[in-house]
Amino acid sequence: MKAVITGGGGFLGSRLAAALRARDAKADITLVDVAFPPGLEAKYHCIAGDVASPEVIGRALDGDTESIFHLAAVVSGAAEADFDLGYHVNMDGTRNLLEAARKLKKPPRIVYTSSVAAFGGVMPEVLDDSTTPAPQTSYGAQKVIGEYLIADFTRKGFIDGRSLRLPTIVVRPGKPNLAASSFASGIIREPLAGVASECPVSDTTGVWILSPRRVVEAFIHAHDLPSSAWPTTRVVNLPGITLSVREMIDAMGRVAGRETVDRVKFVPDARIRGIVKTWPVRFRTDRALAMGFRADDDFESIVKDHLATA
Repeated sequence: MKAVITGGGGFLGSRLAAALRARDAKADITLVDVAFPPGLEAKYHCIAGDVASPEVIGRALDGDTESIFHLAAVVSGAAEADFDLGYHVNMDGTRNLLEAARKLKKPPRIVYTSSVAAFGGVMPEVLDDSTTPAPQTSYGAQKVIGEYLIADFTRKGFIDGRSLRLPTIVVRPGKPNLAASSFASGIIREPLAGVASECPVSDTTGVWILSPRRVVEAFIHAHDLPSSAWPTTRVVNLPGITLSVREMIDAMGRVAGRETVDRVKFVPDARIRGIVKTWPVRFRTDRALAMGFRADDDFESIVKDHLATA
């Protein structure tokens, strides 16, 4: 396998690279990101730079590139705060990558990470595969644009693309980032580490959740599915589980003790609440399940998995 992972310096990108290498010790993997954590460059070919730069992407792709996992993005809160940066990376970067991909010897298989931020506005109580995207943030709009680009480049035969709308990924390790959904990991990660965490939304706020382990499995599964598995549309809503913030915190307490629950403090943030309230929290994902994608069994298992890998 000869693969490129944009956003490869992030925790999902690096986990994906490790999973690909685990199943194929000879996999030729190139990572593209603005920076890389210590040790990663010893394991993979790493290219530091802007995904919207033709020169950077030109160095990452060569005529034999077979597979591309496009994870690079300016996350939700940052894309809303910096309009120009969000469009530069999330839209221009995606278009730049696709233009480079269409010049390869053979149409590469591309897995594109979209988001449930594609939905918003007036929505049914439970969304399904027929629900029309109506993003209410710049990030959501940029992700939907990417979905349409993937679909059209695939229709023209330039690539073999498939887009995944990701739920909120919990628990993300490391430090908080600028994603509006960052609180969903922070209210678990910090208390488990013995640190207080401020939650900017109410405890009744619902979240559509998928674990890091399951989402990496989904990336690989989406890649491995034949083109015939995507006959009518090149995008799918990944399965997840719906929980309120209170349910998440209580599940953490059942796994790690009541003292972890007491470390969560509710400090309202109108900006974050304004973004999060536009996101859907309940889905029927019949198509994804029929295609073999999997959700987590429960939140306790997500907490235990984080403790085992932290």
